[in-house]
Amino acid sequence: MEYDIAVIGGGPAGYTAAIKAARLGAKTVLVEKDELGGTCLNRGCIPTKALLKTAELVHEILGAAERGIVVGGGSPPAVSVDMDAVIKEKNRVVKKLTSGVGALLKSNGVEVIKGEGKLAGAGTPGFNVAVQTQNAERVFSAKKVILAGGSVTAKLPIPGLDLPGVLGSTEILDIKEIPPRLAVIGGGVIGVEMAMVFQAFGSKVSIIEALPEILPLMDGEASSFVHSILAKRGADIYTGTGLQKIEKKDSGNGRDSALTLVLADGKTLEADKVLVSIGRTADLSSAAPSAGGLSVQTDKGKVVVNDYMESSVPGVFAPGDINGKKMLAHAAFGMAEAAAENAAVQLGIVQGGLKKAELDYIPQVVYSFPEAASAGLTQADAEKQEQVLVGKFPLTINGRALASGNPGGFVKVIAGKYGKILGVHIVGQGASEIINEAAALMAMEITVYELADIIHAHPTVSEALMEAAADALGRSIHLPPKK
Repeated sequence: MEYDIAVIGGGPAGYTAAIKAARLGAKTVLVEKDELGGTCLNRGCIPTKALLKTAELVHEILGAAERGIVVGGGSPPAVSVDMDAVIKEKNRVVKKLTSGVGALLKSNGVEVIKGEGKLAGAGTPGFNVAVQTQNAERVFSAKKVILAGGSVTAKLPIPGLDLPGVLGSTEILDIKEIPPRLAVIGGGVIGVEMAMVFQAFGSKVSIIEALPEILPLMDGEASSFVHSILAKRGADIYTGTGLQKIEKKDSGNGRDSALTLVLADGKTLEADKVLVSIGRTADLSSAAPSAGGLSVQTDKGKVVVNDYMESSVPGVFAPGDINGKKMLAHAAFGMAEAAAENAAVQLGIVQGGLKKAELDYIPQVVYSFPEAASAGLTQADAEKQEQVLVGKFPLTINGRALASGNPGGFVKVIAGKYGKILGVHIVGQGASEIINEAAALMAMEITVYELADIIHAHPTVSEALMEAAADALGRSIHLPPKK
């Protein structure tokens, strides 16, 4: 069998590339070894958000009395969480979305092969792709290949990570009991989100982060704010320290699965479950050197690609997590469309120049409560480049945030000396939605002067974006004048 374009991997990059290629007129096949939707739909973005919504509801119920709502007896009211029901609802949401991806591929005429696919050398024409199915190996040819293998959980050489009760980000999504004590190794996005979930469910949470602050890729003020929220709710946070080992012992108090974590500084803490959440690394299994002699260039465990998502082997593209540029599902969508369109251009199926994947203003979100989101440069990085203007508007004086009972957080706008918006950072209600406006304006090269003049509806949290821009210029009406 011969195809125009073969896509290996059915996650956000893979299924998007396959659908785009098919719509452009290419005869397309997609190979996926697991469930369609990849990590995002099955083990990442979607299931974690389902759990976070449940945790947010618990948080709101516990605070309902402040708004005059009486929920049961006691103050705060007693709230219990049925983990079987929580996981069942999470699985329902995941199933609906993964089924939808399958239906989209079918309706667009994409053939789907279940199996583990690999680039298997040069073919006639193009390339050979080998697929190990449940029963046999199948080899077919494709004129162009899109490697979309995604990523896998990173691993650390730490003794004890294989002990019972030490969970990865996949296993914890199916946990059937709420651990009294949960230790989270890694204070990145997933670590913080899961810490907030189980904190709301009733676990005593500890976070161990080797870097000086949790959420190290975010603006310093944003990460510090989320740190303070977690600590205020009772989490123990150990930053600037690593983990030596994990040991299992009988705690003597009925918790047979008690685990002892030995930190780099010699301190110890106990937990009933440990979540290892130290990030992800590219899955290069589909790009491994083959007998065919092809060698796709990699660097630090990631496939090297140009701005058009093409690898060092002409005709082989690699969008999404596999190239490590931006390990975000929405970034993968954009990279995948670029890869598919560029492959189609090379095939002569469509006319036009190559399409570049624009990754400069990709928004990033932590779905904590309150949410944290950013686009562009942090203040520290911006100040390394030039003199900057910084505006900040606290949500403690935003009408909508106050009326909604969510006044914590701020909007921060960083601009260059000539007004170019370099970065926007938000912590607070609706941050995940408002950041998209900021990213769109930045992509269109709207200046801080223009943003400060865009009238926003009142009362809305998004008003704070306009106010922060105005503050950068020293003219926010609702803040004291800058000295």
